[in-house]
Amino acid sequence: MSQRSLGRVRNLSRREMLRGAGVALALPWLDAMTPVWAADDSKFKPWAKALTSQPRMVCCYIPNGVNIFQWVPTQTGSQYQLSPTLQPLADLQTQFSVLSGLGHPAATGGHSGADTWLTAADLQAVPGSDYTNTISIDQVVAAKHGRETRIPSLQLSDATGTGSAGHSHTLSFDQAGTPLPAENSPRRLFERLFVPDSAVDRAATLRRYADKRSILDNVLAEAKQLQQKLGANDQRKLEEYLGSVRETEQRVQRLQEWIDVPKPEVSADDLQLQMQPGDAHDRPMWLDVMLEISYLALVTDTTRVITFEWSREAGGYGGGGENHHELSHHGGDPGMLAKLATIDQFHVTRLGRFLRLLDKTQDGPGSMLDQTMVLFGSGMNSGAGGDHSPKNLPLLLAGGRRLGLKHGQHLAFDEEKHPPLSNVLLSIAQTMGIETDTFADATGTLTGLSS
Repeated sequence: MSQRSLGRVRNLSRREMLRGAGVALALPWLDAMTPVWAADDSKFKPWAKALTSQPRMVCCYIPNGVNIFQWVPTQTGSQYQLSPTLQPLADLQTQFSVLSGLGHPAATGGHSGADTWLTAADLQAVPGSDYTNTISIDQVVAAKHGRETRIPSLQLSDATGTGSAGHSHTLSFDQAGTPLPAENSPRRLFERLFVPDSAVDRAATLRRYADKRSILDNVLAEAKQLQQKLGANDQRKLEEYLGSVRETEQRVQRLQEWIDVPKPEVSADDLQLQMQPGDAHDRPMWLDVMLEISYLALVTDTTRVITFEWSREAGGYGGGGENHHELSHHGGDPGMLAKLATIDQFHVTRLGRFLRLLDKTQDGPGSMLDQTMVLFGSGMNSGAGGDHSPKNLPLLLAGGRRLGLKHGQHLAFDEEKHPPLSNVLLSIAQTMGIETDTFADATGTLTGLSS
């Protein structure tokens, strides 16, 4: 196997059937269904040799909050015991920190949690505007690391595009607060990252880039003429707009520079690229394959920044297709809370599979997990009565120990006097090498997170 190819041996699919007496039954989850790179450490080695021990970040979002009673550990500090929901991560306890009591003071709650999770914005801050977002922390990081990778950042979701204001399909927003569209198809995602472009595709791409550059040049020329006729306030607004235009121009230039650089040769054998996010049967496998492709994007250094909205707000499914949003409005009902906790543990189990994949892959003297921060959680808390509050958000930060993070602890804060979640986001940005002391409403980095 070459260092630019990654193949997989045959493993079973959950779609395979056991047939007998004229009856077909889907197989349960078996060890043979685990990707070989997660089961056989030797499969990592060709890629591990090529790893450059760069810092990486992945932000995974679950909607609708959680059963907070089963999520938050009762003990704090380094001697805490895992809560029932977090039990599937027991073997990884030294690799992550549980964060409780944090929130977004500027957020208003409701179903806009994904819109503000990584921005901390007050969406109604601008008079006369129903919705105004700001840059997300992943894009702050991508502005630095994206100069060195084919894809500055990946946006993934269970729905394509950007969604609508307050019900976003993406966690990522650019400098102007404009949402960046997400991908939900494993096949399209794999082809974008790893399938070589044909000569026809390459020519069409170059023409598209040329057209975009021509349009941007015209916009900039007309804007300069207009700017001379505007008052100070309008000039400021126009300058913000031009900043987005220049950012787009730089992005097009960067994409053009990569067009003749060969994509990594990665085999799609046994990747379940046909999985659909809205199919109850496919749901667990869809999450797994999207995370597998995310792993491949990181291990090939195709990108170092990924955001993944597992479901949009007011939506979502459990492992068996349960209606996640409906159960989040539990009203304190014990039966609904129990079902919500089952969905929460399903999500945590999928997260654990991804973390173990990173932990099994050697990266320099440690593992990929040591060089990769994974933020997992929600932008709302379904609370005691099923209300959607931006306080005491369920949060977990894993990985990054070689980057200076300290784990194996429950950092608990008073939810009424809490430091903002932005402190965590600022900590992540600084750990990724961003030289800044400010982000959104951060009051500093989060106490207790750095070693």
